[in-house]
Amino acid sequence: MTCLLILGGIPAAHAEGSWWNQDFAFRKAITLDTTAKGGNVATAVGRVPLLVRLHSGNFTFDGVSESGADVRFVAADDKTPLNYQIESFDPVLGVGLVWVDVPQLAADSQQQIWMYYGNPKAQGAEKTGAVFDADYAAVYHFEDAAGTPPHDATAYGNNAIGNAVPTVDGVIGKAARLDGTTFMTLPGGVSMNVAEGGSFTFSAWIKPDPMPAGRTVVYARHQGDRKLLVGLDNGVPFVQLDDATSAAGEPIKAGAWTHLAVVASGAAIQLYVDGRPYATLDAKLPALTSEATVGGDGNAQADGVVPFTGLVDEVRVSRVARPAALIAVDAQSQGAESKLLAYGADEKQAGIGFGYFGIIVKSVTVDAWVVIGILLAMAALSWVVMWQRASYVNRVSRANDDFLEAFRQQGRNILALSRDPTASRLSDSSLYRLYKVGAAEVWSRRDEDGHDHIASESIEAIRATMDATLVRENQSLAKSMVMLTIAISGGPFLGLLGTVVGVMITFAAIAAAGDVNVNAIAPGIAAALLATVAGLFVAIPALFGYNYLLIRNKNVTANMQVFVDEFVTRLAEQQRVVHPSAVAA
Repeated sequence: MTCLLILGGIPAAHAEGSWWNQDFAFRKAITLDTTAKGGNVATAVGRVPLLVRLHSGNFTFDGVSESGADVRFVAADDKTPLNYQIESFDPVLGVGLVWVDVPQLAADSQQQIWMYYGNPKAQGAEKTGAVFDADYAAVYHFEDAAGTPPHDATAYGNNAIGNAVPTVDGVIGKAARLDGTTFMTLPGGVSMNVAEGGSFTFSAWIKPDPMPAGRTVVYARHQGDRKLLVGLDNGVPFVQLDDATSAAGEPIKAGAWTHLAVVASGAAIQLYVDGRPYATLDAKLPALTSEATVGGDGNAQADGVVPFTGLVDEVRVSRVARPAALIAVDAQSQGAESKLLAYGADEKQAGIGFGYFGIIVKSVTVDAWVVIGILLAMAALSWVVMWQRASYVNRVSRANDDFLEAFRQQGRNILALSRDPTASRLSDSSLYRLYKVGAAEVWSRRDEDGHDHIASESIEAIRATMDATLVRENQSLAKSMVMLTIAISGGPFLGLLGTVVGVMITFAAIAAAGDVNVNAIAPGIAAALLATVAGLFVAIPALFGYNYLLIRNKNVTANMQVFVDEFVTRLAEQQRVVHPSAVAA
Protein backbone atom coordinates (compact mmCIF):
# COMPACT_ATOMS: atom_id res chain seq x y z
CA MET A 1 0.00 0.00 0.00
CA THR A 2 2.82 2.38 0.86
CA CYS A 3 4.57 1.61 -2.44
CA LEU A 4 1.39 2.35 -4.36
CA LEU A 5 1.00 5.66 -2.60
CA ILE A 6 4.58 6.53 -3.56
CA LEU A 7 3.87 5.61 -7.17
CA GLY A 8 0.77 7.78 -7.04
CA GLY A 9 2.89 10.77 -6.13
CA ILE A 10 5.48 10.33 -8.91
CA PRO A 11 3.46 11.92 -11.73
CA ALA A 12 2.59 14.88 -9.50
CA ALA A 13 6.25 15.57 -8.81
CA HIS A 14 6.91 15.55 -12.56
CA ALA A 15 3.98 17.87 -13.14
CA GLU A 16 5.52 20.61 -11.05
CA GLY A 17 8.35 21.07 -13.60
CA SER A 18 6.33 22.86 -16.31
CA TRP A 19 2.73 23.66 -17.03
CA TRP A 20 1.38 25.11 -20.26
CA ASN A 21 -1.41 27.17 -18.68
CA GLN A 22 -1.94 27.65 -14.94
CA ASP A 23 -5.71 27.95 -15.43
CA PHE A 24 -5.95 24.25 -16.25
CA ALA A 25 -5.81 21.99 -13.21
CA PHE A 26 -5.08 18.67 -14.91
CA ARG A 27 -3.24 17.17 -17.83
CA LYS A 28 -2.56 13.77 -19.41
CA ALA A 29 0.46 12.66 -21.41
CA ILE A 30 -0.31 10.90 -24.71
CA THR A 31 2.59 9.11 -26.38
CA LEU A 32 2.63 8.60 -30.15
CA ASP A 33 4.62 5.38 -30.44
CA THR A 34 5.75 4.50 -33.97
CA THR A 35 8.37 1.96 -32.85
CA ALA A 36 8.06 -1.77 -33.46
CA LYS A 37 6.43 -2.18 -30.04
CA GLY A 38 3.84 0.47 -30.85
CA GLY A 39 2.40 1.40 -34.23
CA ASN A 40 5.43 0.04 -36.14
CA VAL A 41 5.56 2.96 -38.58
CA ALA A 42 8.74 2.63 -40.64
CA THR A 43 8.22 5.72 -42.83
CA ALA A 44 7.68 9.28 -41.66
CA VAL A 45 4.08 10.29 -42.23
CA GLY A 46 4.24 14.04 -41.79
CA ARG A 47 1.12 15.94 -40.83
CA VAL A 48 -1.76 13.71 -39.80
CA PRO A 49 -5.12 14.09 -37.98
CA LEU A 50 -4.94 11.48 -35.23
CA LEU A 51 -7.92 10.11 -33.34
CA VAL A 52 -7.66 10.38 -29.54
CA ARG A 53 -10.10 7.80 -28.26
CA LEU A 54 -10.97 8.48 -24.59
CA HIS A 55 -12.86 6.03 -22.40
CA SER A 56 -13.07 5.06 -18.74
CA GLY A 57 -10.10 2.76 -19.17
CA ASN A 58 -7.64 5.53 -20.02
CA PHE A 59 -9.30 8.71 -18.73
CA THR A 60 -11.05 9.46 -15.44
CA PHE A 61 -13.43 12.15 -16.83
CA ASP A 62 -13.13 13.87 -13.41
CA GLY A 63 -12.70 17.62 -13.40
CA VAL A 64 -13.52 18.04 -17.10
CA SER A 65 -16.52 20.02 -18.37
CA GLU A 66 -19.55 18.12 -19.64
CA SER A 67 -19.09 19.37 -23.20
CA GLY A 68 -15.31 19.09 -23.28
CA ALA A 69 -15.01 22.85 -23.71
CA ASP A 70 -11.98 22.97 -21.42
CA VAL A 71 -10.02 20.30 -23.30
CA ARG A 72 -6.81 21.50 -24.96
CA PHE A 73 -3.96 19.74 -26.75
CA VAL A 74 -0.35 20.92 -26.60
CA ALA A 75 2.76 19.73 -28.43
CA ALA A 76 5.68 17.95 -26.76
CA ASP A 77 7.39 21.25 -25.99
CA ASP A 78 4.47 22.02 -23.63
CA LYS A 79 4.14 25.40 -25.32
CA THR A 80 2.57 25.00 -28.76
CA PRO A 81 -1.23 24.47 -28.86
CA LEU A 82 -2.46 21.93 -31.39
CA ASN A 83 -5.63 22.22 -33.45
CA TYR A 84 -8.30 19.72 -32.50
CA GLN A 85 -11.88 18.78 -33.31
CA ILE A 86 -14.27 17.05 -30.90
CA GLU A 87 -16.37 14.49 -32.70
CA SER A 88 -18.21 13.43 -29.52
CA PHE A 89 -17.73 13.90 -25.79
CA ASP A 90 -19.88 12.40 -23.02
CA PRO A 91 -18.40 12.26 -19.47
CA VAL A 92 -21.52 10.50 -18.19
CA LEU A 93 -21.00 7.53 -20.51
CA GLY A 94 -17.23 7.93 -20.21
CA VAL A 95 -16.58 8.30 -23.95
CA GLY A 96 -14.76 10.96 -25.94
CA LEU A 97 -13.57 11.12 -29.57
CA VAL A 98 -11.22 13.94 -30.50
CA TRP A 99 -9.28 14.52 -33.73
CA VAL A 100 -5.91 16.18 -33.08
CA ASP A 101 -3.78 17.80 -35.78
CA VAL A 102 -0.27 16.39 -35.33
CA PRO A 103 2.16 18.50 -37.42
CA GLN A 104 4.75 15.75 -37.79
CA LEU A 105 4.49 12.03 -37.09
CA ALA A 106 8.02 10.65 -37.24
CA ALA A 107 8.98 7.04 -37.99
CA ASP A 108 10.28 4.58 -35.39
CA SER A 109 10.15 7.02 -32.49
CA GLN A 110 8.15 8.06 -29.47
CA GLN A 111 6.81 11.59 -29.29
CA GLN A 112 4.55 13.04 -26.67
CA ILE A 113 1.65 15.46 -26.71
CA TRP A 114 -0.31 16.80 -23.73
CA MET A 115 -4.04 16.95 -23.13
CA TYR A 116 -5.00 19.69 -20.64
CA TYR A 117 -8.37 20.02 -18.92
CA GLY A 118 -9.99 21.18 -15.69
CA ASN A 119 -10.74 24.89 -16.30
CA PRO A 120 -14.38 25.76 -15.49
CA LYS A 121 -14.01 29.18 -17.13
CA ALA A 122 -12.69 27.89 -20.43
CA GLN A 123 -14.70 28.24 -23.62
CA GLY A 124 -14.50 25.84 -26.54
CA ALA A 125 -11.38 26.38 -28.63
CA GLU A 126 -11.96 23.91 -31.46
CA LYS A 127 -10.60 24.85 -34.87
CA THR A 128 -12.66 22.40 -36.87
CA GLY A 129 -11.54 23.46 -40.33
CA ALA A 130 -7.86 23.58 -39.36
CA VAL A 131 -7.53 19.98 -38.14
CA PHE A 132 -7.65 18.56 -41.67
CA ASP A 133 -5.16 20.07 -44.11
CA ALA A 134 -6.28 21.99 -47.16
CA ASP A 135 -6.00 18.94 -49.44
CA TYR A 136 -8.84 17.16 -47.65
CA ALA A 137 -11.84 18.09 -49.80
CA ALA A 138 -14.45 16.43 -47.55
CA VAL A 139 -14.54 14.46 -44.28
CA TYR A 140 -17.72 12.97 -42.83
CA HIS A 141 -17.90 11.74 -39.20
CA PHE A 142 -21.71 11.12 -39.18
CA GLU A 143 -22.16 12.74 -35.76
CA ASP A 144 -24.89 15.03 -37.08
CA ALA A 145 -28.25 15.66 -35.46
CA ALA A 146 -31.11 13.43 -36.55
CA GLY A 147 -32.66 14.52 -39.84
CA THR A 148 -29.56 16.42 -40.94
CA PRO A 149 -27.51 15.43 -44.02
CA PRO A 150 -23.93 14.38 -43.21
CA HIS A 151 -21.80 17.42 -42.41
CA ASP A 152 -18.35 18.04 -43.86
CA ALA A 153 -15.73 18.50 -41.14
CA THR A 154 -13.26 20.38 -43.37
CA ALA A 155 -13.16 24.12 -44.01
CA TYR A 156 -14.75 23.67 -47.45
CA GLY A 157 -18.20 22.81 -46.11
CA ASN A 158 -18.93 20.16 -48.74
CA ASN A 159 -21.98 18.86 -46.90
CA ALA A 160 -23.83 15.92 -48.39
CA ILE A 161 -26.72 16.78 -50.69
CA GLY A 162 -30.27 15.60 -50.17
CA ASN A 163 -31.85 13.65 -47.38
CA ALA A 164 -30.25 12.60 -44.13
CA VAL A 165 -29.12 9.02 -43.61
CA PRO A 166 -29.84 7.10 -40.39
CA THR A 167 -26.88 6.57 -38.05
CA VAL A 168 -25.90 3.84 -35.60
CA ASP A 169 -22.81 3.06 -33.53
CA GLY A 170 -19.80 2.67 -35.80
CA VAL A 171 -16.13 1.79 -35.61
CA ILE A 172 -15.27 5.31 -34.35
CA GLY A 173 -18.43 7.13 -33.27
CA LYS A 174 -21.57 7.10 -35.33
CA ALA A 175 -21.79 5.41 -38.74
CA ALA A 176 -24.21 5.79 -41.67
CA ARG A 177 -26.69 2.96 -42.10
CA LEU A 178 -27.20 2.36 -45.84
CA ASP A 179 -30.10 0.04 -46.66
CA GLY A 180 -29.86 -0.07 -50.44
CA THR A 181 -32.64 2.46 -51.03
CA THR A 182 -30.86 5.61 -49.88
CA PHE A 183 -27.28 6.73 -50.42
CA MET A 184 -25.12 9.78 -49.85
CA THR A 185 -24.61 12.33 -52.59
CA LEU A 186 -21.37 14.30 -52.40
CA PRO A 187 -21.37 17.72 -54.08
CA GLY A 188 -19.17 18.75 -56.97
CA GLY A 189 -17.25 22.00 -56.90
CA VAL A 190 -13.79 23.45 -57.11
CA SER A 191 -12.47 21.70 -53.99
CA MET A 192 -13.85 18.33 -55.16
CA ASN A 193 -12.71 18.57 -58.79
CA VAL A 194 -10.04 16.29 -60.22
CA ALA A 195 -7.98 17.30 -63.25
CA GLU A 196 -7.34 14.82 -66.05
CA GLY A 197 -4.59 12.48 -64.95
CA GLY A 198 -4.66 14.19 -61.57
CA SER A 199 -4.45 12.89 -58.04
CA PHE A 200 -7.27 11.72 -55.80
CA THR A 201 -7.84 9.73 -52.58
CA PHE A 202 -11.00 8.15 -51.25
CA SER A 203 -11.16 6.24 -47.95
CA ALA A 204 -13.88 4.84 -45.71
CA TRP A 205 -14.62 2.20 -43.13
CA ILE A 206 -17.21 -0.30 -44.35
CA LYS A 207 -19.11 -3.15 -42.75
CA PRO A 208 -21.29 -5.06 -45.25
CA ASP A 209 -24.53 -6.37 -43.85
CA PRO A 210 -24.68 -9.19 -44.92
CA MET A 211 -21.78 -10.14 -47.17
CA PRO A 212 -23.09 -9.03 -50.57
CA ALA A 213 -23.51 -11.31 -53.57
CA GLY A 214 -22.54 -9.90 -56.95
CA ARG A 215 -21.08 -6.43 -57.44
CA THR A 216 -22.01 -3.72 -54.93
CA VAL A 217 -20.82 -0.14 -55.17
CA VAL A 218 -19.38 1.82 -52.25
CA TYR A 219 -18.26 4.94 -54.16
CA ALA A 220 -19.26 6.03 -57.64
CA ARG A 221 -18.52 9.10 -59.79
CA HIS A 222 -19.52 9.65 -63.41
CA GLN A 223 -18.30 12.23 -65.86
CA GLY A 224 -20.17 11.89 -69.17
CA ASP A 225 -19.48 8.35 -70.34
CA ARG A 226 -16.51 7.98 -67.96
CA LYS A 227 -16.93 6.34 -64.57
CA LEU A 228 -14.97 5.55 -61.42
CA LEU A 229 -16.35 2.81 -59.18
CA VAL A 230 -15.11 1.43 -55.85
CA GLY A 231 -16.93 -1.54 -54.35
CA LEU A 232 -17.11 -5.26 -53.60
CA ASP A 233 -17.46 -8.14 -56.04
CA ASN A 234 -18.78 -11.06 -53.97
CA GLY A 235 -16.88 -9.64 -51.01
CA VAL A 236 -13.70 -8.92 -53.00
CA PRO A 237 -12.74 -5.21 -53.06
CA PHE A 238 -12.27 -3.69 -56.51
CA VAL A 239 -11.67 -0.36 -58.21
CA GLN A 240 -12.98 0.17 -61.72
CA LEU A 241 -12.24 2.92 -64.21
CA ASP A 242 -14.49 2.75 -67.23
CA ASP A 243 -14.26 -0.93 -68.31
CA ALA A 244 -10.93 -1.71 -66.58
CA THR A 245 -11.10 -3.41 -63.19
CA SER A 246 -8.38 -4.20 -60.67
CA ALA A 247 -7.28 -7.79 -60.19
CA ALA A 248 -9.19 -9.90 -57.68
CA GLY A 249 -7.75 -10.78 -54.28
CA GLU A 250 -8.93 -12.22 -51.00
CA PRO A 251 -12.47 -11.26 -49.89
CA ILE A 252 -12.93 -9.16 -46.78
CA LYS A 253 -14.22 -10.71 -43.55
CA ALA A 254 -17.97 -10.88 -43.20
CA GLY A 255 -19.46 -8.86 -40.35
CA ALA A 256 -16.19 -7.03 -39.62
CA TRP A 257 -15.08 -3.46 -40.14
CA THR A 258 -12.71 -2.98 -43.07
CA HIS A 259 -10.77 0.14 -44.01
CA LEU A 260 -10.98 0.70 -47.78
CA ALA A 261 -8.89 3.31 -49.60
CA VAL A 262 -8.24 4.21 -53.24
CA VAL A 263 -5.33 6.45 -54.26
CA ALA A 264 -4.95 7.72 -57.81
CA SER A 265 -1.69 9.29 -58.94
CA GLY A 266 -0.64 9.74 -62.53
CA ALA A 267 -1.17 6.55 -64.52
CA ALA A 268 -1.82 4.23 -61.57
CA ILE A 269 -4.70 3.70 -59.16
CA GLN A 270 -3.80 1.84 -55.95
CA LEU A 271 -6.38 0.00 -53.85
CA TYR A 272 -5.67 -0.48 -50.12
CA VAL A 273 -7.46 -2.79 -47.67
CA ASP A 274 -6.90 -2.24 -43.93
CA GLY A 275 -3.94 0.01 -44.72
CA ARG A 276 -2.09 -2.53 -46.88
CA PRO A 277 -1.70 -2.45 -50.69
CA TYR A 278 -4.30 -4.76 -52.20
CA ALA A 279 -4.46 -4.24 -55.97
CA THR A 280 -3.21 -1.85 -58.64
CA LEU A 281 -5.03 -0.62 -61.75
CA ASP A 282 -2.85 0.90 -64.49
CA ALA A 283 -5.00 3.82 -65.57
CA LYS A 284 -5.25 7.55 -65.11
CA LEU A 285 -8.30 9.48 -64.01
CA PRO A 286 -10.32 11.61 -66.38
CA ALA A 287 -11.29 15.12 -65.42
CA LEU A 288 -14.01 14.81 -62.73
CA THR A 289 -16.26 17.73 -61.79
CA SER A 290 -19.56 15.97 -61.18
CA GLU A 291 -21.27 14.87 -58.01
CA ALA A 292 -20.26 11.56 -56.44
CA THR A 293 -22.26 9.02 -54.46
CA VAL A 294 -21.48 6.76 -51.49
CA GLY A 295 -23.44 3.54 -51.12
CA GLY A 296 -25.25 3.78 -54.44
CA ASP A 297 -24.95 4.52 -58.16
CA GLY A 298 -27.30 6.56 -60.32
CA ASN A 299 -26.34 4.39 -63.29
CA ALA A 300 -26.37 1.12 -61.38
CA GLN A 301 -28.15 -0.83 -64.10
CA ALA A 302 -25.73 0.28 -66.80
CA ASP A 303 -22.75 -0.30 -64.52
CA GLY A 304 -23.91 -3.77 -63.53
CA VAL A 305 -23.82 -3.05 -59.78
CA VAL A 306 -26.28 -2.91 -56.89
CA PRO A 307 -26.32 -0.45 -53.95
CA PHE A 308 -24.20 -1.19 -50.91
CA THR A 309 -26.08 -2.32 -47.79
CA GLY A 310 -24.40 -2.04 -44.42
CA LEU A 311 -22.50 0.55 -42.39
CA VAL A 312 -20.13 3.24 -43.59
CA ASP A 313 -17.97 5.37 -41.28
CA GLU A 314 -15.32 8.12 -41.55
CA VAL A 315 -15.62 8.86 -45.27
CA ARG A 316 -12.79 11.03 -46.62
CA VAL A 317 -12.07 12.55 -50.02
CA SER A 318 -8.73 14.19 -50.80
CA ARG A 319 -7.66 16.05 -53.92
CA VAL A 320 -4.12 14.68 -53.62
CA ALA A 321 -2.62 11.20 -53.57
CA ARG A 322 -2.11 10.37 -49.93
CA PRO A 323 1.08 8.39 -49.17
CA ALA A 324 0.89 4.71 -48.29
CA ALA A 325 2.28 5.45 -44.82
CA LEU A 326 -0.65 7.77 -44.06
CA ILE A 327 -3.20 5.22 -45.29
CA ALA A 328 -1.62 2.62 -43.00
CA VAL A 329 -1.63 5.00 -40.01
CA ASP A 330 -5.30 5.91 -40.64
CA ALA A 331 -6.31 2.25 -40.73
CA GLN A 332 -4.36 1.48 -37.57
CA SER A 333 -5.14 4.52 -35.43
CA GLN A 334 -8.86 4.70 -36.20
CA GLY A 335 -9.66 1.06 -35.48
CA ALA A 336 -10.96 -0.30 -32.19
CA GLU A 337 -7.49 -1.45 -31.15
CA SER A 338 -4.41 0.67 -31.73
CA LYS A 339 -0.91 0.52 -30.30
CA LEU A 340 -0.01 3.83 -31.88
CA LEU A 341 -1.31 5.90 -28.96
CA ALA A 342 -0.40 5.20 -25.33
CA TYR A 343 -2.15 7.13 -22.57
CA GLY A 344 -0.26 8.19 -19.46
CA ALA A 345 -1.53 8.96 -15.98
CA ASP A 346 -3.70 11.97 -15.16
CA GLU A 347 -1.58 14.64 -13.49
CA LYS A 348 -2.62 17.42 -11.17
CA GLN A 349 -1.02 20.85 -11.25
CA ALA A 350 -0.35 21.13 -7.51
CA GLY A 351 -0.27 18.64 -4.64
CA ILE A 352 -0.59 14.93 -5.13
CA GLY A 353 -1.95 14.16 -8.56
CA PHE A 354 -4.10 11.25 -9.60
CA GLY A 355 -1.04 9.16 -10.48
CA TYR A 356 -1.12 5.44 -11.01
CA PHE A 357 -2.64 4.80 -7.60
CA GLY A 358 -5.49 7.21 -8.39
CA ILE A 359 -6.31 5.33 -11.58
CA ILE A 360 -6.37 2.06 -9.65
CA VAL A 361 -8.56 3.39 -6.83
CA LYS A 362 -11.09 4.88 -9.25
CA SER A 363 -11.45 1.51 -10.98
CA VAL A 364 -12.10 -0.55 -7.82
CA THR A 365 -15.54 -2.18 -7.87
CA VAL A 366 -17.97 -2.30 -4.93
CA ASP A 367 -17.30 -5.97 -4.17
CA ALA A 368 -13.56 -5.29 -4.06
CA TRP A 369 -14.13 -2.36 -1.68
CA VAL A 370 -16.07 -4.71 0.61
CA VAL A 371 -13.18 -7.19 0.69
CA ILE A 372 -10.62 -4.40 1.15
CA GLY A 373 -12.71 -2.95 3.99
CA ILE A 374 -12.76 -6.33 5.77
CA LEU A 375 -9.01 -6.67 5.28
CA LEU A 376 -8.35 -3.20 6.67
CA ALA A 377 -10.43 -4.07 9.74
CA MET A 378 -8.39 -7.27 10.13
CA ALA A 379 -5.18 -5.26 9.77
CA ALA A 380 -6.26 -2.80 12.47
CA LEU A 381 -7.27 -5.63 14.81
CA SER A 382 -3.97 -7.47 14.25
CA TRP A 383 -1.99 -4.29 14.99
CA VAL A 384 -3.91 -3.77 18.24
CA VAL A 385 -3.26 -7.39 19.25
CA MET A 386 0.45 -7.08 18.42
CA TRP A 387 0.76 -3.87 20.43
CA GLN A 388 -1.09 -5.32 23.45
CA ARG A 389 0.82 -8.62 23.41
CA ALA A 390 4.18 -6.89 22.94
CA SER A 391 3.42 -4.53 25.82
CA TYR A 392 2.40 -7.44 28.04
CA VAL A 393 5.43 -9.62 27.34
CA ASN A 394 7.79 -6.66 27.74
CA ARG A 395 6.22 -5.84 31.11
CA VAL A 396 6.44 -9.48 32.25
CA SER A 397 10.06 -9.84 31.10
CA ARG A 398 11.18 -6.73 32.95
CA ALA A 399 9.34 -7.81 36.13
CA ASN A 400 10.86 -11.31 35.88
CA ASP A 401 14.35 -9.82 35.80
CA ASP A 402 13.55 -7.77 38.90
CA PHE A 403 12.11 -10.83 40.66
CA LEU A 404 15.14 -13.03 39.93
CA GLU A 405 17.44 -10.36 41.29
CA ALA A 406 15.38 -10.12 44.50
CA PHE A 407 15.08 -13.91 44.77
CA ARG A 408 18.83 -14.44 44.45
CA GLN A 409 19.45 -11.97 47.25
CA GLN A 410 17.53 -14.24 49.73
CA GLY A 411 20.24 -16.91 49.56
CA ARG A 412 19.22 -20.30 50.95
CA ASN A 413 16.05 -18.95 52.56
CA ILE A 414 13.88 -19.46 49.49
CA LEU A 415 10.63 -18.58 51.31
CA ALA A 416 11.77 -15.29 52.74
CA LEU A 417 10.46 -13.23 49.81
CA SER A 418 6.94 -14.65 50.24
CA ARG A 419 6.48 -12.79 53.53
CA ASP A 420 8.22 -9.57 52.38
CA PRO A 421 5.58 -6.78 52.27
CA THR A 422 7.61 -4.87 49.64
CA ALA A 423 7.42 -7.77 47.17
CA SER A 424 4.08 -6.52 45.81
CA ARG A 425 6.10 -4.38 43.39
CA LEU A 426 6.84 -7.66 41.56
CA SER A 427 3.18 -8.45 40.83
CA ASP A 428 3.70 -8.15 37.05
CA SER A 429 6.25 -10.98 37.15
CA SER A 430 5.01 -14.40 36.06
CA LEU A 431 7.87 -15.93 38.06
CA TYR A 432 6.70 -14.12 41.17
CA ARG A 433 3.20 -15.47 40.69
CA LEU A 434 4.62 -18.98 40.39
CA TYR A 435 6.76 -18.37 43.48
CA LYS A 436 3.77 -17.15 45.51
CA VAL A 437 1.76 -20.27 44.62
CA GLY A 438 4.66 -22.56 45.55
CA ALA A 439 5.44 -20.72 48.77
CA ALA A 440 1.77 -20.68 49.78
CA GLU A 441 1.62 -24.45 49.34
CA VAL A 442 4.70 -24.87 51.56
CA TRP A 443 3.35 -22.64 54.33
CA SER A 444 -0.08 -24.29 54.27
CA ARG A 445 1.45 -27.73 54.71
CA ARG A 446 3.66 -26.54 57.57
CA ASP A 447 0.69 -25.01 59.38
CA GLU A 448 -1.46 -28.12 58.85
CA ASP A 449 1.21 -30.71 59.84
CA GLY A 450 2.66 -28.73 62.74
CA HIS A 451 6.27 -29.66 61.90
CA ASP A 452 9.06 -28.27 59.77
CA HIS A 453 9.58 -31.24 57.44
CA ILE A 454 7.76 -31.81 54.13
CA ALA A 455 7.16 -35.27 52.75
CA SER A 456 8.43 -36.11 49.28
CA GLU A 457 4.81 -36.63 48.15
CA SER A 458 4.03 -33.06 49.20
CA ILE A 459 6.94 -31.76 47.12
CA GLU A 460 5.47 -33.41 44.03
CA ALA A 461 2.09 -31.90 44.85
CA ILE A 462 3.71 -28.48 45.13
CA ARG A 463 5.30 -29.03 41.70
CA ALA A 464 1.93 -30.00 40.23
CA THR A 465 0.33 -26.85 41.63
CA MET A 466 3.12 -24.69 40.20
CA ASP A 467 2.84 -26.48 36.84
CA ALA A 468 -0.87 -25.71 36.73
CA THR A 469 -0.12 -22.05 37.35
CA LEU A 470 2.56 -22.18 34.65
CA VAL A 471 -0.03 -23.44 32.16
CA ARG A 472 -2.35 -20.54 33.02
CA GLU A 473 0.54 -18.10 32.62
CA ASN A 474 1.24 -19.56 29.17
CA GLN A 475 -2.41 -19.09 28.31
CA SER A 476 -2.14 -15.45 29.32
CA LEU A 477 0.92 -15.06 27.11
CA ALA A 478 -0.89 -16.64 24.12
CA LYS A 479 -4.09 -14.66 24.64
CA SER A 480 -5.46 -13.25 21.29
CA MET A 481 -2.53 -14.69 19.34
CA VAL A 482 -5.07 -16.64 17.31
CA MET A 483 -6.12 -13.33 15.72
CA LEU A 484 -2.65 -13.04 14.22
CA THR A 485 -2.78 -16.56 12.78
CA ILE A 486 -6.17 -15.73 11.23
CA ALA A 487 -4.71 -12.57 9.69
CA ILE A 488 -1.68 -14.47 8.37
CA SER A 489 -3.61 -17.30 6.76
CA GLY A 490 -6.93 -15.61 6.00
CA GLY A 491 -5.72 -12.23 4.72
CA PRO A 492 -4.15 -13.46 1.44
CA PHE A 493 -7.10 -15.73 0.72
CA LEU A 494 -9.60 -12.92 1.23
CA GLY A 495 -7.46 -10.71 -1.01
CA LEU A 496 -7.36 -13.43 -3.64
CA LEU A 497 -11.14 -13.73 -3.46
CA GLY A 498 -11.50 -10.00 -4.10
CA THR A 499 -9.06 -10.20 -7.02
CA VAL A 500 -10.81 -13.15 -8.66
CA VAL A 501 -14.23 -11.51 -8.36
CA GLY A 502 -12.84 -8.21 -9.66
CA VAL A 503 -11.24 -9.91 -12.69
CA MET A 504 -14.50 -11.74 -13.41
CA ILE A 505 -16.46 -8.48 -13.33
CA THR A 506 -13.86 -6.74 -15.54
CA PHE A 507 -14.03 -9.42 -18.22
CA ALA A 508 -17.81 -9.54 -18.00
CA ALA A 509 -17.97 -5.75 -18.55
CA ILE A 510 -15.57 -6.03 -21.49
CA ALA A 511 -17.67 -8.81 -23.02
CA ALA A 512 -20.82 -6.71 -22.62
CA ALA A 513 -19.19 -3.62 -24.14
CA GLY A 514 -17.43 -5.52 -26.90
CA ASP A 515 -14.23 -3.51 -26.30
CA VAL A 516 -11.09 -5.61 -25.98
CA ASN A 517 -8.67 -2.69 -25.95
CA VAL A 518 -5.90 -3.23 -23.42
CA ASN A 519 -6.55 0.26 -22.06
CA ALA A 520 -10.03 -0.88 -21.07
CA ILE A 521 -8.76 -4.07 -19.43
CA ALA A 522 -5.69 -2.86 -17.55
CA PRO A 523 -7.33 -0.52 -14.96
CA GLY A 524 -9.90 -3.15 -13.95
CA ILE A 525 -7.24 -5.84 -13.55
CA ALA A 526 -4.97 -3.46 -11.62
CA ALA A 527 -7.88 -2.51 -9.34
CA ALA A 528 -8.70 -6.18 -8.77
CA LEU A 529 -5.09 -6.86 -7.80
CA LEU A 530 -5.40 -4.13 -5.17
CA ALA A 531 -7.42 -6.63 -3.09
CA THR A 532 -4.49 -9.06 -3.16
CA VAL A 533 -2.13 -6.27 -2.14
CA ALA A 534 -4.46 -5.46 0.74
CA GLY A 535 -4.43 -9.14 1.80
CA LEU A 536 -0.64 -9.18 1.83
CA PHE A 537 -0.69 -5.84 3.65
CA VAL A 538 -2.61 -7.62 6.44
CA ALA A 539 -0.61 -10.87 6.45
CA ILE A 540 3.01 -9.67 6.23
CA PRO A 541 3.08 -7.43 9.34
CA ALA A 542 1.03 -10.02 11.25
CA LEU A 543 3.55 -12.72 10.26
CA PHE A 544 6.50 -10.67 11.48
CA GLY A 545 4.70 -9.71 14.69
CA TYR A 546 3.56 -13.26 15.37
CA ASN A 547 7.07 -14.70 15.01
CA TYR A 548 8.54 -11.98 17.23
CA LEU A 549 5.94 -12.53 19.96
CA LEU A 550 6.26 -16.30 19.68
CA ILE A 551 10.00 -16.14 20.42
CA ARG A 552 9.47 -13.73 23.33
CA ASN A 553 6.72 -15.94 24.78
CA LYS A 554 8.90 -19.04 24.47
CA ASN A 555 11.67 -17.29 26.38
CA VAL A 556 9.29 -16.35 29.20
CA THR A 557 7.92 -19.91 29.28
CA ALA A 558 11.42 -21.40 29.40
CA ASN A 559 12.32 -19.12 32.32
CA MET A 560 9.19 -20.23 34.21
CA GLN A 561 9.96 -23.91 33.64
CA VAL A 562 13.53 -23.44 34.85
CA PHE A 563 12.30 -21.57 37.91
CA VAL A 564 9.80 -24.28 38.86
CA ASP A 565 12.54 -26.90 38.63
CA GLU A 566 14.92 -24.72 40.66
CA PHE A 567 12.34 -23.93 43.35
CA VAL A 568 11.26 -27.55 43.82
CA THR A 569 14.80 -28.86 43.76
CA ARG A 570 16.03 -26.38 46.39
CA LEU A 571 12.94 -27.11 48.50
CA ALA A 572 13.62 -30.86 48.37
CA GLU A 573 17.27 -30.25 49.20
CA GLN A 574 16.48 -28.32 52.35
CA GLN A 575 13.67 -30.65 53.54
CA ARG A 576 12.85 -28.07 56.20
CA VAL A 577 10.59 -25.06 55.94
CA VAL A 578 11.75 -21.93 57.61
CA HIS A 579 9.54 -21.04 60.58
CA PRO A 580 7.83 -17.63 60.42
CA SER A 581 9.69 -16.57 63.61
CA ALA A 582 12.96 -17.18 61.77
CA VAL A 583 11.77 -15.08 58.83
CA ALA A 584 10.81 -12.24 61.17
CA ALA A 585 14.25 -12.48 62.81
